[in-house]
Amino acid sequence: MSPITFEQLLEAGVHFGHLKRRWNPAFAPYIYGEKNGVHIIDLNKTLAKSEEACNVLKNMAKQNKKILFVATKKQAKEIIESKVKPLGMPYVVERWPGGLLTNFATIRRSIKRMYQIEKMETDGTFEKISKKERLLLTREKIKLQKQFGSIADMNRLPAALFVIDIINEHTAVREAKRLNIPTFAIADTNSNPNEVNYPIPANDDATTSIDIILSAVCSAITEGIDERGRENIEKHETPEEETFKSKYEMVESDEEKEVARKPRTRKRTIRKQ
Repeated sequence: MSPITFEQLLEAGVHFGHLKRRWNPAFAPYIYGEKNGVHIIDLNKTLAKSEEACNVLKNMAKQNKKILFVATKKQAKEIIESKVKPLGMPYVVERWPGGLLTNFATIRRSIKRMYQIEKMETDGTFEKISKKERLLLTREKIKLQKQFGSIADMNRLPAALFVIDIINEHTAVREAKRLNIPTFAIADTNSNPNEVNYPIPANDDATTSIDIILSAVCSAITEGIDERGRENIEKHETPEEETFKSKYEMVESDEEKEVARKPRTRKRTIRKQ
């Protein structure tokens, strides 16, 4: 996991909050001061909170758990796609579909419908229907892919939720809280950090700020995935001595079975007269 330095955060503009008149009093513990009417975020708190969040996310990834990333604001869309997609984690960058978590069964039906249309394209069904029906089905598939394509492999509820901008993604946060799903978030001075389990105080509007925080988070998740892979390899690898021993035990057990199959003969005793 590549650690973030204070200087990197400062250069990325992570410390810039919102205007003083737009602040949320609940954010007070993470504010360093005020300059020209703008609140300044305490970067020492950012470092501590990001490290805490990264450690938890790393352990989740090591346990093969899925983390759902949510960022529908345009500054974060491309960053999420470029960094989260290679990890194989689900993400939402379009409009949050209401009930994605609380009504997950219905969402899965929509994803199933998307797969059905894709199958119809390849199994020859499209050739048997009219041009108008093909056009309608294609439009439906494109709409479903845009909305659910990035979460198509999410067969169950995620183990955690990571959002960028608590206020913008308030519906997602509310659904996660209702289901007791741990929430991680990049929180700015205008939001209430108490609404999530692991807030990371940082500028959630600047692309440079979002990029540096997400880079650290994705690096921690990658490290967790790699550790899980190494452990799986070690479990499947057997030393030569153990292999020889297991083979020897197999031979022994086969010999014992062979002896067990043979009928036992009783010794005849001759009585003296």
